[in-house]
Amino acid sequence: MRTDIFARLDREPEPPKIEIPRMSRHRIALFGGTLAFYLAIVVAVLVSSWLVALDWKVMLFRPYQQWPGLHAFLDYYVVLGQRGPTAVMVASWLGWRSWRQHTLRPLLTLGASLLLLNVTVGAVKLGLGRLGPHYATQIGSAELFAGGDIFPSGHTANAVVTWGILAYLATTPRARRYLSALSAFVSLGVGLTTVYIGTHWLSDVLLGWAAGLLILLALPWFEPLITRTEVWVLSVREQWRARRRARAAAPVAADGPAPVLLPQSLSALGAERAQRAEGCDSVPDAPDAPTVGGHTGTGTRARAHPPHGVRSERTPITPAGSRRPPHADRTPRGGTTPAHPVTGGSVAP
Repeated sequence: MRTDIFARLDREPEPPKIEIPRMSRHRIALFGGTLAFYLAIVVAVLVSSWLVALDWKVMLFRPYQQWPGLHAFLDYYVVLGQRGPTAVMVASWLGWRSWRQHTLRPLLTLGASLLLLNVTVGAVKLGLGRLGPHYATQIGSAELFAGGDIFPSGHTANAVVTWGILAYLATTPRARRYLSALSAFVSLGVGLTTVYIGTHWLSDVLLGWAAGLLILLALPWFEPLITRTEVWVLSVREQWRARRRARAAAPVAADGPAPVLLPQSLSALGAERAQRAEGCDSVPDAPDAPTVGGHTGTGTRARAHPPHGVRSERTPITPAGSRRPPHADRTPRGGTTPAHPVTGGSVAP
């Protein structure tokens, strides 16, 4: 058994028993209080109350001009609230945990929380249509229903959910307390940073904190759905593995030359040659099998394969006489002496 610190990085032999959070009375009370705070912020902005006036005062104060030395650092710090980079970082960590603990719950919980975040925050953003401080047109106005998408703050809500999910999935109370404090510090800093650089109103940040906290508090209601999804995904994976094992266990043909399929005429010819090699002088054919091209039985094989036409061939006949044309001055071979003498020769008596 390993006792060094790297032993905690090894995969556990079996899935650990993790206590899944339940919707207790304490959590329900926190959810109700946060929901009331959320609705109060929305109403305060809708009626252009003192909260909207505070938004304008903070914006006109221009914090980025009061403390310009923080601008370079906070431009990088606000990335901790962007959905893409934070989702990649947290998903990498939770993916390793899923592999180590033989469970898909961490990744499925992260996916469910991000889906809830997109649906709820995105719907309110598009429904209220508030413009940001840089695009405001009238001092003292709430800038609602003007085609914007700034209320609530997506950076703030995403920071609360993405980093808070680590505390939600913690396996020990001590780790849950530390991670809760860390996620609260990061999300608080991200929200104030958006106010500092002037991309959000202060009320946007307040509503973003409430929106993210509501999602974390409501996650236990979605645990049964997460569990059913995990069971379904694992069952599909086992079926796929079983099919792969079945294909791998299928009998494999013995190694050897593959059989060559020959036409029927060639196979019949091979059979004839085999019979002749065994001592058969002739191969019986059909009584009416004609002899074509010097091969007995070819007509029978031609009738067996009507689609393939067989060209009729005849045995060549050698002409009896000479192929040279007749010549008056030449005597054919084997003939008699010509009647007239050759010029310059003697004449027979």
